[in-house]
Amino acid sequence: MAGGAQFTPPDTEVRYEVFHTDCAARDVVGHVTSRWGIWVLISLQRNDLRFYELRESIQGISEKMLAQSLRALVQDGLIWRQVEPTTPPQVTYGLTEFGREVSEPLVELFDRVTRRVAPAAG
Repeated sequence: MAGGAQFTPPDTEVRYEVFHTDCAARDVVGHVTSRWGIWVLISLQRNDLRFYELRESIQGISEKMLAQSLRALVQDGLIWRQVEPTTPPQVTYGLTEFGREVSEPLVELFDRVTRRVAPAAG
């Protein structure tokens, strides 16, 4: 092939440059694998939850960190947020189709790890 140009077939899937800091996919992976993002996704894999239910299901998370994690995951399109106009407002979160796709391997990873790790002595 002359001129050094590479041939790209027209049906080739677009790939992201995940090792570049400006890659959108890298940001989403960062939110998914953040300290709390992974636990939010695993918690929502079972069913939709309200804010306080998420906070209670994820031990050690502060309201501030939960709110930040939820905001990022909603913005990434991994979870949806529904607000009931009550006093106080009732906010429910659940997984989108994309969020379900992403969280399924996380649940499988968690299951594999917990099968191998001995329970903590209590």
